[in-house]
Amino acid sequence: MKLHPLIAIWAVLSACVPASANPALHLSPMPTLVRADPRGVGMAGDITARLDSIVEVGIAQGAAPGVALAVGRYGRLVHLRGYGRIDTGTVAPVVTDSTLFDMASLTKVVATTTAAMILEDEGKLELDAPIRTYLPELSDTAKSRITVRMILTHSGGFEAFAPLWREHRGRADYLAQINARPLAYAPGDTTIYSDWDFILAGLIIERITGMTLDQFVATRVWQPLHMGDTGFNPLASSALSADSACTAAFRPDHPLLDRIAVTEMDTAYRHVHVHGIVHDENACALGGVAGHAGLFSSSRDVAVFCQMLLNGGTYGGVRLIKAETIARWTARQNRASSRALGWDTPSDRSSAGHYFSPRSFGHTGFTGTSIWIDPERELFVVLLTNRVDPTRANLRHEELRRDIADEVQAEILDAPLVRWREP
Repeated sequence: MKLHPLIAIWAVLSACVPASANPALHLSPMPTLVRADPRGVGMAGDITARLDSIVEVGIAQGAAPGVALAVGRYGRLVHLRGYGRIDTGTVAPVVTDSTLFDMASLTKVVATTTAAMILEDEGKLELDAPIRTYLPELSDTAKSRITVRMILTHSGGFEAFAPLWREHRGRADYLAQINARPLAYAPGDTTIYSDWDFILAGLIIERITGMTLDQFVATRVWQPLHMGDTGFNPLASSALSADSACTAAFRPDHPLLDRIAVTEMDTAYRHVHVHGIVHDENACALGGVAGHAGLFSSSRDVAVFCQMLLNGGTYGGVRLIKAETIARWTARQNRASSRALGWDTPSDRSSAGHYFSPRSFGHTGFTGTSIWIDPERELFVVLLTNRVDPTRANLRHEELRRDIADEVQAEILDAPLVRWREP
């Protein structure tokens, strides 16, 4: 089989630290990330060259115009690099480790889930409370049984998606529409991945804190971690009004545009080549700040975030979340679904492939972004792309992900593979 190079990258990464390799290796934790040679953390010495080759060929074959990649283990950053350009063509600025990517659904875990963990630690959020406790506008009796835990595990009964952006705008309007729309199934009966779950989670955070979601995570997460590349509406000089579309933040001459990866040519809603404003239409109609999408960040910032989670909620001597909270929230919640609280865990259909440990957790974003974190091997992988530029029809980075991952892993590893199995 001829392997698609950008798909192969995830295979290399997900198997670069097999559980059977270097069993005696133990490194002291680091308070912050430091650069290190891969061999010093039990990884192959040529892993960087292999990753470079895979990504560069993948870009040449059109998988995405730009890619940023970060890999760390034991608090050591062994790979951090940008590839390609922020847009198609040869004149666009090159991607670096500080290029901002539209994180899409990584917003759900990096921003919203993290904020919810903090609030539970503070006793302000109850997972088994009905969501109408926090959002009384959800008055539909069919939704009275839906709990916070259900929306965080995508088992609340909501449909997967609807283009509300065509006719609606703003938080109050969206909340009314979500309340009015029928459920797709009885709450708790099954799992359907739904943006409505995390739009509601974001609104709950705002009600509890009295702050907008972007303000809360900026003060409680980005600033303590010194994640200066991370935030919503990167072009906005001030907060947008509650009923503004994200387009109100766009400035065609903004100097930051050279550092932001371009996304889709939007022919249905904004009729522009989307750049510096959120790709997701519903998030745009919510002013660019939503619980399900809207966050922008860089590979170097997301690497810090991942290490904070591997450190048990601390980074640089600052504690954000309790270690036991992270362990509980990132564990699979029941045997019927791979979902943790906000996060996903390995399954036959997840982005983990077959070789991350059962304790690992991760998530993907529609624009071509992904995170996987393995606390058993103290490993994280951040892969950011703008595969939707110029069209979301480009699925080359996802083709035969699991089959290709297995084949590449079997060919490149010297150590025996330990295949992940459904528990």
